Amino acid sequence: MSEEITIPDSFSDLQSVIAQRHGEMSPRLRQIAEFALANPNDMALETVAVVAERAGVQPSALIRFAKLLGYDGFTDMQRVFRTRLTDSMMSYGQRLRALKTSDGGGSDAAGILNHFVRAGVMALEHLEQEVTDEDLDAALEMLAKAQHIFVVGFRRSFPVATYLAYALSHLGRRVILVDHVGGMARQQMQSAGDKDLVLAISFKPYAQETMDLVRLASGNGVPVMAITDSALSPMIPYAEVTLKVDDAQVKGFRSLTATMCLAISLIVALGQRLEGVEWQRQG
Repeated sequence: MSEEITIPDSFSDLQSVIAQRHGEMSPRLRQIAEFALANPNDMALETVAVVAERAGVQPSALIRFAKLLGYDGFTDMQRVFRTRLTDSMMSYGQRLRALKTSDGGGSDAAGILNHFVRAGVMALEHLEQEVTDEDLDAALEMLAKAQHIFVVGFRRSFPVATYLAYALSHLGRRVILVDHVGGMARQQMQSAGDKDLVLAISFKPYAQETMDLVRLASGNGVPVMAITDSALSPMIPYAEVTLKVDDAQVKGFRSLTATMCLAISLIVALGQRLEGVEWQRQG
């Protein structure tokens, strides 16, 4: 008996279903899934032929993709993408593409600075729209109740991990920055238990060292909170709470503007929550 498919009727449900089924898709369908989530306005507004060309696949593959998700065809799926559109605002992706083709003005250095500033502003606006109160409350609850917090983030994510470890320690949290010095990352995490928390930060192409530690923690029953960039991030299946932040990229270089804003916001909000708890105890 075949498993009954619940057809996603909202964009958030569609994101969740794509993320859940991403691992079982063929390479071509995974390519479409990644294109669809990165370019939802194209999926909403363009014909199947145009979308297929931009995604680098055949139109028939798009139809197979839609049917895999339970829809009758591409048009049926496209209606869900159209629900997320507003007439008054360009999408984050569209605005970034417009920025890439615009003239930064001034000298080369000034033009690059202009691009990064404008891209950072867009990323911050996007962060404000995409991260929900429920996501933040769940993250704060995990940070507040964990006995020990193991912070993991390598390569581009390391500055964020370092800041979070530093700031959490100033809030009186027991923090271990897993820095992998001497190749000792696993040993640094060996004491983590089910009352602790692994706070992992990673962005595409996702550091293998981070993924290994996330899988290890999850396998040992340690709660995981992820800060990452996509509904298709490989960290999401292991995380109890995920905060998604899509930072800007200019000329191949990704900024950390929105990610650091999210990190600082978590710290300030956690400090207020812990202060409130302390007041209640004193009262």
